[in-house]
Amino acid sequence: MTIFRSMLTLLRPAILLTLILVVILGLAYPLAITGVAQVLFPHQSDGSLLKNAQGETIGSSLIGQSFTDTRYFWGRPSAAGDGYDATASGGSNLGPTSQKLHDEAAQRAAALRQASGLPSDAVVPAELVTASGSGLDPDISPDAANFQVPRVARARSLPEATLYTLVKQQTTGRTLGILGEPRVNVLKLNLALDALAQQ
Repeated sequence: MTIFRSMLTLLRPAILLTLILVVILGLAYPLAITGVAQVLFPHQSDGSLLKNAQGETIGSSLIGQSFTDTRYFWGRPSAAGDGYDATASGGSNLGPTSQKLHDEAAQRAAALRQASGLPSDAVVPAELVTASGSGLDPDISPDAANFQVPRVARARSLPEATLYTLVKQQTTGRTLGILGEPRVNVLKLNLALDALAQQ
């Protein structure tokens, strides 16, 4: 009995501390951080969701989507699951000496040249034929977007100059002016493209 009481005396602070930490770190802290995020950054804390003209949620600006219609700009290929699967994020893990990587890139380049009406030796931006490390990359470079302007302009019967201007408007510069490279979010660009067509 004395051993039991002395064990209980030793365990009581540990159990009490565990319960206090569960309440603080498991409930209070997450709720406080969620509340602060909702107040200060509501768009980002809700997943950076984008809506179309009808107000329907069509995706997140943080996760790429597959576009195959010639009337739209296309993003980077994805090796995540069946493509842009956020539950299977990852790259192909194929190295620069991989024949499979070479063959896939060659097939994608040939498909891009054909869709764009370009000769078989035309240079295609590397990012349009190789998957990103996450498989979810929502952005492409302005050069990769401009490469697609003639195809999209033909498919939509729009002047190329209008689409070059649209790409420029949708280009985001380097973060803080020094980090990363200029980029274009493909989903936002295609939403702007649809809005342009409705004007």
